[in-house]
Amino acid sequence: MRSDNETTESTHPIPSASEITRLHSQCVEQWHQIEINNRYSGFLLTVCNQHAANFRLWHEEDKARCPQSTDEIIAAVKREIDALNQRRNDLIESLDIQIQAILKNIGVSPTSSTPMNTETPGSAIDRLSILSLRMYHYQEEYLRCKAESMAIDDGGRLQSIRERIQRCESQLCDLSTSLQELFDDLVTGKKRHQLYLQMKMYNDPNLNPAIYRHRSK
Repeated sequence: MRSDNETTESTHPIPSASEITRLHSQCVEQWHQIEINNRYSGFLLTVCNQHAANFRLWHEEDKARCPQSTDEIIAAVKREIDALNQRRNDLIESLDIQIQAILKNIGVSPTSSTPMNTETPGSAIDRLSILSLRMYHYQEEYLRCKAESMAIDDGGRLQSIRERIQRCESQLCDLSTSLQELFDDLVTGKKRHQLYLQMKMYNDPNLNPAIYRHRSK
């Protein structure tokens, strides 16, 4: 990982991985206090919108697992989860489309023999977004458990949560480093950026048989 982050952020045509992870962390913190907002522009505007979809999705998933939720509530939550997951995936594709445009704009033209990554930058950014949410909520639960001042730590719960936080931090460091290396390799033409559209079928009324077979005639 580069030590000179400021230079990287000011000269790189793609925002750095450190900018992206900082956005994720700051937004998760803020959105638990105020309504979701987006003060960014350009590529980071889409990063923030994609992160917001994950933020909403995370909390809808929590609702779906509440033992007190009625069947009606769960059905409504499931539909909201489907819509948010579609938006999440659409925005992953949008990130990759924007990276493709950036590379074309700066004249990067790798050959068909140039190696590719198995994961696109948009997918890696999505994983970093989810990691930031996971870290926030693990830290929240750690503080909550610690505040309970348990005379006996229930099965080493605090230690278990602390270890999971450390794993998340290690994963975030590894993934953000790899993402920055991918950005650098794409810009210099060492790696080829291949756009893969996900082409989900289940939300398309013309392609999901469970939908089109039950249309009113």
